[in-house]
Amino acid sequence: MKTNIVKSQIGAAPARSGSRLWLWLVGVIVLIAIVPIIAILVIAIKSENNIWPHLVSTVLPRAAFDTALLLTGVGLLTLITGTSTAWLVTMYRFPGSRIFSWALLLPLAMPTYIMAYCYVELLDFSGPVQAALRELTGWRTSRDYWFPEIRSTGGAVFVIASVLYPYVYLTARSAFLAQSVCVLDVSRTLGAGPWSSFRHVAIPLARPALVAGVTIALMETLNDIGAVEFFGVRTLTVTIYTTWLGRGSLSGAAQLACVLLVIIMVLLWLERWSRRNQRFHHTSGKYHDLPARQLGRWPALAASLFCAAPIMAGFFVPASLLGVYAYARIGTPDSGSFLGLAGNSLLLSMSAAVAAILAGLVLVYARRLVSWRPLHALTRLASIGYAVPGTVLAIGVLIPLAALDNLIDGWMTSFFGISTGLILSGTIFALVLTYTIRFLAISHGAIEAGLGKVSPNLSLAARTLGRSAGSTLREIDLPMIRPALVTAALLVFVDSMKELPATLLLRPFNFETLATRVYTYASIERFEDAALPALTIVAVGLVPVIILSATIRLAFRKDRIQPTSTAPTLSAHH
Repeated sequence: MKTNIVKSQIGAAPARSGSRLWLWLVGVIVLIAIVPIIAILVIAIKSENNIWPHLVSTVLPRAAFDTALLLTGVGLLTLITGTSTAWLVTMYRFPGSRIFSWALLLPLAMPTYIMAYCYVELLDFSGPVQAALRELTGWRTSRDYWFPEIRSTGGAVFVIASVLYPYVYLTARSAFLAQSVCVLDVSRTLGAGPWSSFRHVAIPLARPALVAGVTIALMETLNDIGAVEFFGVRTLTVTIYTTWLGRGSLSGAAQLACVLLVIIMVLLWLERWSRRNQRFHHTSGKYHDLPARQLGRWPALAASLFCAAPIMAGFFVPASLLGVYAYARIGTPDSGSFLGLAGNSLLLSMSAAVAAILAGLVLVYARRLVSWRPLHALTRLASIGYAVPGTVLAIGVLIPLAALDNLIDGWMTSFFGISTGLILSGTIFALVLTYTIRFLAISHGAIEAGLGKVSPNLSLAARTLGRSAGSTLREIDLPMIRPALVTAALLVFVDSMKELPATLLLRPFNFETLATRVYTYASIERFEDAALPALTIVAVGLVPVIILSATIRLAFRKDRIQPTSTAPTLSAHH
């Protein structure tokens, strides 16, 4: 009780003095984060050239249908793959199960658009698979045999789900590891077998986590442009891109972007709605780890093959193809531009990582300093950019930056006779700003988790000794949350390296990154030349995957509730 009184008294004083600066900084960050969305709404509503009736009658129906079909397929396939593999590696022991527990995360390092290029190169009519099939059978043309068409909605579902199922796998495995054997023991005493316990006990307990994982996968699907465009699937994201650049209609793109924002809001609402009153508790005071059951010979073989299949499809097959093509292109004249592309990608990604870390640190630390209830909602609002596809966010960023460029140019021309041109919207500043807004949620979440493990009493003690908020952060909190900062920076860096839609729309003239070069080469069927930059992106993406897979099990061991008769009730609500 005394601690709470001291904390409230010490935390209230800075809110009236030094912490006002932190509140102002939070306000600026929130404003920057929501201005793009506001700009899209304004352009869509106040557009002079109202092409909305034309879009509704011609473009929107097919785009909405293709988007719904793609989301349904990806959602089902990621749910089935992620949940079943997580249950197998958590509950059973079979050959390779310990390796599969971390190897199932490897497809996260493979961007969807690179996966698409690889599988089209492999499975298209001129690819090695069909060529070998014709060589073996003597068939000559496509009319002589039937082969699944990879450039289709089904191909897009397969490729995108092969990359995104680890989101469901992560949340499902976390939920299964958090469950006690006591719950499953009760189901077994009531006569339920393994399959029945999985369906009626484990799945309901893990349902909030499963919905969260599927929601993330669906939002990543909405953000994709390279893979779906390459497969010929006219989703809303692709339609926004072509409406803006192909038809030259920014207002039409903004109106379509509003439709996509509505879909995203519905997904987020469904995720929240699915967790309404979904609170599950262990009534037993004792908590025991889940035992791993050893499978028999043939079930073990089946489990190994089942877990190996998504790893092969989502990582090793495309990575092997990239490695072969990249090795063949090393030393060619075109490979000389590789360093320049890598430098551009590093510059953008490092700048975005630094900006996102600084912004996330301000949001998290301000909440620790100031006990103001609306501040929690504001900091969450600043993280909304992660739910917005890069194509939509690029439009929202470009509109205010272009208006600001015009304002500065008009002012400089009037007073000094100097035309400044595009100093914001036509530079890498726009890209870094878009990356920062989009991936701020990642840095915010990682820093919040790290700072949450640091006792606020340390900061309170420093403040009572006369330290300012900035000094306390610099001397006490930052050294203690350094691992969280490094993790957040690494995640933002890797996601920025892979980001394609926003980069395509906002990059300056004659400025290319590894991602845009891969897209350019693949669009003109020069996939062999795209292999080296694509393999570099995959290699960089492996770094956080390796760190994540190496620490996830350790984290659960540290945070696991120990068996005790006085243990608190464990909530499985996520």
